[in-house]
Amino acid sequence: MKTWIVSLLVGLLAGVIYALLGVHSPAPPVVALLGLFGMLVGEQIVPVTRRLLARQPLTMAWFRHECVPKISGAPRPAPPDSPPRQDT
Repeated sequence: MKTWIVSLLVGLLAGVIYALLGVHSPAPPVVALLGLFGMLVGEQIVPVTRRLLARQPLTMAWFRHECVPKISGAPRPAPPDSPPRQDT
């Protein structure tokens, strides 16, 4: 239930921002999709920044494993030494 309340509050905030920008709701599809994409990519700024502040390497393998699944919605790739995933 907490997730739903947070989602509602963020949606209300987005509505206020839309009103301030003069964009009518529902937003045109391209604007809405770009906004959603920006949110997904923006969420990844925090883990990337944390990794950089911890002076850990920022590799493409890490990015593909940690960030790409969250942006694309695809499942995380299995580590090379593990058996293949069997989705049911």
